[in-house]
Amino acid sequence: MRTELNFYTIIFITMKVHEFQAKGFFERYGVSVDKHVLCTTADEAVEAYKKLGGTKAVVKAQVHTGGRGKAGGVKVGSNEAEIRQHAEAILGMDIKGFTVTKVLVSEAVDIVSEYYVSILVDRQSKQPMMMLSRSGGMDIEQVAKESPEKIAKVVIDSIVGMSDFMAREAAFKLFDDMAQVKQAMKIFKNLYRLFIEKDASLVEINPLVQLSDGTLKAIDAKMTFDDNALFRHPDVAEMFDPTLDERKERDAKDKGFSYVNLGGDIGCMVNGAGLAMATMDMIKLYGGEPANFLDIGGSSNPEKIVDAMTLLLADKHVKTVLINIFGGITRCDDVARGLIEAFKILETDVPIVIRLTGTNETEGREILKGSRFTVATSMAEAGHKAVELSKIHNLH
Repeated sequence: MRTELNFYTIIFITMKVHEFQAKGFFERYGVSVDKHVLCTTADEAVEAYKKLGGTKAVVKAQVHTGGRGKAGGVKVGSNEAEIRQHAEAILGMDIKGFTVTKVLVSEAVDIVSEYYVSILVDRQSKQPMMMLSRSGGMDIEQVAKESPEKIAKVVIDSIVGMSDFMAREAAFKLFDDMAQVKQAMKIFKNLYRLFIEKDASLVEINPLVQLSDGTLKAIDAKMTFDDNALFRHPDVAEMFDPTLDERKERDAKDKGFSYVNLGGDIGCMVNGAGLAMATMDMIKLYGGEPANFLDIGGSSNPEKIVDAMTLLLADKHVKTVLINIFGGITRCDDVARGLIEAFKILETDVPIVIRLTGTNETEGREILKGSRFTVATSMAEAGHKAVELSKIHNLH
């Protein structure tokens, strides 16, 4: 998702929590989950297995990414020796760049069937939307791609909320038996209440399982929260366990930037969110890959430019930097002077392309003449040069 230019990916920054934390919210809101114990060592995992008292248990890696099962981060054990073996193997494992430091030891339940349920923000209707599928337990993106007809969508009017009628309608999309429909209605209403009251951007159960006795239980849980609403939810904010990218994004925010890592190799420094998105679109159009979204605002302060460049260059994937500045209130000649001063402090051999346009753009370009920068006179020229330089750098 981070490599695609999606407007909402950029402006709607979310905070993730781990499965065990999401399950804690589920329990507090009346959604039944499996018994589980959080562990950080193999010894703790064995003790948890004893505490659960069953013949089988599941050891699950706790990391902020999907695909844990395929990566070997979810294992079933039938005795203490197997639980210890699985915990030792999973703790310290690298899953998609995330190191496992915690595992969840959960009771193994007798599953009859699996379902997918989530509530998220629908960009088209600008309302909460419930997604449901009888193909639970699978990668939902894969289901959506290969069998979109297996996914049902129910848009929820945010003024009316999750009515009994809507909850029943949604439940019948998953279940045929009234016993499960009644259970699902309660789960859906509680999930929606959790979604709204905690300013979540996503609540997901995959899978919601039907057990052999007919009861429904969430044996996995995922939640993300609107970063801009965390000030209202200190209980959520204290759960922040940032990845390296998320830590960078938070540090950038503290410095007055808007930054999102996108995984490409052309670093972007731009003043203005709209221009930043247009810049990334342009890079993609010319065959390049933007490394980030970075809006530095309207300042030409050399210290701010140093902070922004330090942030960009800390990403080892960056092979070229494109600085795209529109001088409105901020004058281009002031920006040029700020850049010159900033790069007296910064040391880098990464090629830097600069495009200045707007107030005093001619004076700004004149100041940059003879400098180490590649100066472009148009956005198209800047985009072509940045992509060209990144490809040359990749060849070496």
